[in-house]
Amino acid sequence: CAIPGAGACGGQYTANTMAMALEFLGLAPLGSGSVPAVDKRKNQVGVDAGHLVMDVLRRGVRPRDIATKAAFENAIAGVCASGGSTNAALHLPAMAHEAGIDLTLEEFNEISHRTPLICDLKPGGRFVAVDLDDAGGIQFVAKRLIEGGKLDGSCITVTGHTLAEEAAKAIETPGQEVVVTVDKPLKETGGIVILKGNIAPEGAVIKVAGYDRTFHQGPARVFEREEEAMAAVTGGKVHPGDVVVIRYEGPRGGPGMREMLSVTGAINGAGLSSSVSLITDGRFSGGTHGFMVGHVSPEAALGGPIAAIHDGDIVTIDLKARTMDISVSDAEIAARMTGWKRPAPRYTNGVFAKYMAQVGSASRGAITSSPDLS
Repeated sequence: CAIPGAGACGGQYTANTMAMALEFLGLAPLGSGSVPAVDKRKNQVGVDAGHLVMDVLRRGVRPRDIATKAAFENAIAGVCASGGSTNAALHLPAMAHEAGIDLTLEEFNEISHRTPLICDLKPGGRFVAVDLDDAGGIQFVAKRLIEGGKLDGSCITVTGHTLAEEAAKAIETPGQEVVVTVDKPLKETGGIVILKGNIAPEGAVIKVAGYDRTFHQGPARVFEREEEAMAAVTGGKVHPGDVVVIRYEGPRGGPGMREMLSVTGAINGAGLSSSVSLITDGRFSGGTHGFMVGHVSPEAALGGPIAAIHDGDIVTIDLKARTMDISVSDAEIAARMTGWKRPAPRYTNGVFAKYMAQVGSASRGAITSSPDLS
């Protein structure tokens, strides 16, 4: 996105999503992330952070004292209520792993199902982060969700006060339209949906904030790299109804799980966003908009069934049922995979080779395993 000055992209993309998630998690002071980078209040945010660091040291507080299971559930609720980035489904499980907490994709589904979408933020909505700050800030979103019984307000935060105590300080700007109430939401359920099926047995993720389409069925157009798909879209070889499949772009296959931002932008630019879907074992920019399913797990490079899809296979994506399948039997998928060979690694030495050897599934946050030092 275009950034006219200092700071992150203005929509509820990955940077702003994770800023909100960290505040709901309790690790960042509530309301600090929504102050614009060039606002005169930002200096005070920095000064307050310095004082808080020293206070935390004096109190002997550790991140794991704050980052509890309930706190992570609050963070997920914040992502879902704000129409946040699908990348939260990578970052939060990875953070939870470091804290010794098991956080699964299924919990994203459960929390999203019970958390309404209450923030009208881009890319699916009308407003940006500056508007959210003007409306009352991240703390106001937390206040609305706590009042509606959608957050655990008893969780302690880095300030030493509970989330509810910090959120109670929020002041709504009269006439604001950015944050609606829990009882009159933009959508009854949150902006993240986890799909499972015979091509994503461990799960896949889609952002649904900002559009009402819930079903797509069409023939697969299979590509082994983003560049191949990009050439097909820009060359007019992808047509309404198609399901673009981009594989070998996952954590190990990429390696590194690239954003499929260019090709999703090209699909939108070609006027196909309402008639074409895309699925990938790669990931997306927080600014991606449309019927785009990422993080398909297990990835193709690990022998996941996305590697078994053939051109022309009928792919069915059903958001209401939370499923994604190809119209091929399990026996046929297994038969196809008997002839599958893992592609030669793109790197055989250096840091990328080390990463490929240790990285795990996107469904668990694409964490790297510890080496055996025994």
